[in-house]
Amino acid sequence: MSNRGGIIALLVAFLTLSVYFLLRTWKANDIRNDAEAFATDKSGKIDYAKKQRYLDSLWKQPVFLGTTTEDLTKQELGLGLDLQGGMSVILEVSPAEIVRSLAGSSRDSRVATALANAQKRAVSSTTNFVDLFADEFKKVAPDTKLANVFSNSSNRGTLSLESSDNQVVSYIKKEVDGAFDRAFRIIQTRVDKFGVANPNLQRLSGTNRIQVELPGVDNPDRVRKLLSGAAKLEFCEVYTMQEIAPSFDGLASILLQMDIDAKGKTTATTGAKKDTTATATAASTDTSKNSLSAQLTGGGVKGDSTKKDSASLAQRQNNAFSNLFIPTGYGVAVRTKDVARVKEVMDRSDVRALFPANSSYVFDIKPRANGTNVNEEIVDMYFVKDLGKAPLEGDVVTNANQDYDERGKPAVEMQMNAEGARKWKALTGANIGRPIAIILDNYVYSAPNVNGEISGGRSSIAGNFTVEEAQDLANVLKAGKLPAPTNIISEDIVGATVGSEAAQAGIISSLVGLLVVLGFVLIYYNKAGVIADIALIVNLFLLLGVMASFGATLTLPGIAGMVLSVGVSVDANVLIYERIKEELALGKTFKDAVRDGFKNAMSSIIDSNVTTLITGVVLFAFGTGLILGFATTLLIGIFTSLFSAIFVSRLLFEYYIGKGKTISFSTKWSDKLFKDSKFDFVSKRKLYYTISSAIIIAGIISIAVKGFGLGVDFLGGRTYIAKFEKTVNTEDIENALKPTFEGQAIEVKTFGGFDQVKITTPYKIENTNTEVEQELQANVNKAITNVNGNSGKVVSSSKVGPTIANDAIWGAVKAVLLSIILVFAYIYIRFRKLAFAYGALVALSHDVLIILGVFSILRGFLPFSLDVDQAFVGAVLTIMGYSMNDTVVVFDRVREYLAEKRGVREDIPTVINNALNSTLSRTAVTGFSTLLVLLVLLIFGGETIRGFVFAMFIGVIVGTYSSLFVATPIVVDGMQRDIKKEDEKLAAAPVVVETKKTKKS
Repeated sequence: MSNRGGIIALLVAFLTLSVYFLLRTWKANDIRNDAEAFATDKSGKIDYAKKQRYLDSLWKQPVFLGTTTEDLTKQELGLGLDLQGGMSVILEVSPAEIVRSLAGSSRDSRVATALANAQKRAVSSTTNFVDLFADEFKKVAPDTKLANVFSNSSNRGTLSLESSDNQVVSYIKKEVDGAFDRAFRIIQTRVDKFGVANPNLQRLSGTNRIQVELPGVDNPDRVRKLLSGAAKLEFCEVYTMQEIAPSFDGLASILLQMDIDAKGKTTATTGAKKDTTATATAASTDTSKNSLSAQLTGGGVKGDSTKKDSASLAQRQNNAFSNLFIPTGYGVAVRTKDVARVKEVMDRSDVRALFPANSSYVFDIKPRANGTNVNEEIVDMYFVKDLGKAPLEGDVVTNANQDYDERGKPAVEMQMNAEGARKWKALTGANIGRPIAIILDNYVYSAPNVNGEISGGRSSIAGNFTVEEAQDLANVLKAGKLPAPTNIISEDIVGATVGSEAAQAGIISSLVGLLVVLGFVLIYYNKAGVIADIALIVNLFLLLGVMASFGATLTLPGIAGMVLSVGVSVDANVLIYERIKEELALGKTFKDAVRDGFKNAMSSIIDSNVTTLITGVVLFAFGTGLILGFATTLLIGIFTSLFSAIFVSRLLFEYYIGKGKTISFSTKWSDKLFKDSKFDFVSKRKLYYTISSAIIIAGIISIAVKGFGLGVDFLGGRTYIAKFEKTVNTEDIENALKPTFEGQAIEVKTFGGFDQVKITTPYKIENTNTEVEQELQANVNKAITNVNGNSGKVVSSSKVGPTIANDAIWGAVKAVLLSIILVFAYIYIRFRKLAFAYGALVALSHDVLIILGVFSILRGFLPFSLDVDQAFVGAVLTIMGYSMNDTVVVFDRVREYLAEKRGVREDIPTVINNALNSTLSRTAVTGFSTLLVLLVLLIFGGETIRGFVFAMFIGVIVGTYSSLFVATPIVVDGMQRDIKKEDEKLAAAPVVVETKKTKKS
């Protein structure tokens, strides 16, 4: 091993980084546990506002090796919703509403007809909605140009009556994309301000959809209102500090009393008497008026006070005030860690009474560094007039763009319609020399100072903007231009109890699965098994470390992928060990056998892992939610397992070689297994073809007659998981729910036990009103409160709209087809013969068809769900990767044998049989160890992934069968046809053949 020192250094570096990132995860969890303990009262009830205050207080503070809590949460191994409970929502920005708004000046009924038709087609089409609308409009108005509908004064510089339909379509698409970007930013801001630890927000590529995951959320109704509410843009007048300072005097008095009460005192110290009671108002705080008011408005306390106790009181009030508020040149600011506390104080009735009735406090959207403390962030706080009833709202803005002022600095140009121009002129004329706050969703994005009355509706907003900040402000102003409602088209709610049970099942299955694999390897390979086990443990450790460094989220399928990657990673060790055993059988020294074993196994290891990598990438590209977590774990596991098997194992072997020791690779019982095996796989290939065909035909018949149990993510609909106190009868539950769903189809199945059921229905699935969700869940809970004396409660729920269900089906089909195409291409490129590519293609198709057939045949006979859903597709793709992994190893050995026999016309079936027998031990050991892991997951992994694991369990068996009895026999048939064609060509050119023979002689 030439670069042993470098590999050791690399291993140490990887292990050190893994330890570091896992410790970060541990510390982040430790802080959250401390926050929860701090906020939990004696009865066990958690005060979430108090918990958030605790976390906010440490958010910007260094807590681990100079790293702040905020940074820790960005790179930690988080738990998915299925392991801790919470809510996942997919929002869709409605393009139909945007198109309708852009055509707002047109009263052409044909626009409404085209929109309605386009919306119907969009449910079952993957075509862009704008293209669908243009197509439908052309049908209902063949002689009318789109420009006649969409060209108006607000887009005069972009469109005209002469614009072509293609230009109009491009314009509409750009506006739809812009509205989506603005909606994403608005949702992002709402989620960031929601106060949830580790929220996940992402755009779903190629769609107008946003996925939001909020771990630990226990108020779904609040989330629905927060995410789907329309964005409101307002222009509000701002109170100056001179106008508001007297109110702060009263606030300071209340803050002092709150501090005293918190310390358990009923009265203040010497001389304070009744002046410190919490009944202070702006008119009754004369002792502090000359201090705090002066400080806020730029003055100060002059001279010595004639009353020592009054001066002391004023000072204590100032201290109480400055503990929460930081005076600035034009107002006050608040430390970000104190925002939650300030909101609590400002929402008190006695505090509200101090301020003008039409005033509201709002915070700036962006924190800034505190000039006196670089490790602290502060956020500006404004008091504005008539929030919610502003004199001017965002619907008057017709356009806004990032521009530059006369000094070349970034600025924002804003244009309003006629009504807005009139109101804007009045508003700016009344506020010369004062700021006007631009507020979106109750956060101030800018508060520019008015230099003079603005007429004409065109304004320039200048400031110390960066280009990015100016673009952001322009987007905010545009948010009022077009209505871009976000509809919830899919949601999943997992109760905290369900998440806790899933986490426990995941941990148990992981540990048991790991121990089973480690034990099997140790028993089969003796002392060499110890090295393999060490490599597997290092692999698991690196896998967790890398996932933590990426800030990955661990889901239940992710745990399955992690345990499975450990099981499959045995394969690389097995390939190496079997090669070393072959080299030792040839009489080589232990050192030479190890060297040549690693060298000869490398081709198979690379080929087999590349095919798994292909399916992993397809899963990652097309998967969402839980499948994405599985794909992430699988992809990372491929690289960490390769590193561990190739380098860690080699280092350990080199250590033994350096000590002059040898290692045994078998035990007494495993030594003779598969030794000198001479199974004839090829001669009975027609029988195997017949068996496979019979199973596939039976599956097709079952699918035609019985169909599939499509999951809700393919079918569309609502699903509720309900838990009961005792064993339930599904018919009783169905009867109890019929009035709730008004006679629409209901499916009730046991789920994870006879006291728990899954309820599925398409009832009102197209209704996106958030109140419908709340009403339905309440009605379901009411219906199952008492079913024949058995009390039930909904513990989790999900909803998938028809559009996203259709997209899921198409996405699944494309993922499977793309995976097959990519594997076919790779096999052909790698092995240079179509026979190998055809064998791989048929084997993959064979595996998919049999798994589909088995799921249809066994549906209803097994005590767990066999729904065909996205998780099932993930399992199928994974099995395709596994099957190809197995097949490629055999193909690699076939290629090696053919290379050795080059120039010798040996019987092809003999070569194939020899190759299959030589790799039989590897096939058996890898398959058995993987099945052991899957069996553990099937038993201990929990109901959520049971169907997923069952598909993989069947798939491993079918995949192993197809690599031995389908893929390679097809290679035999293909190569024999190639040889026959070559012979026919040779027979047709006898002179050439005779000449070659003469040369050889």
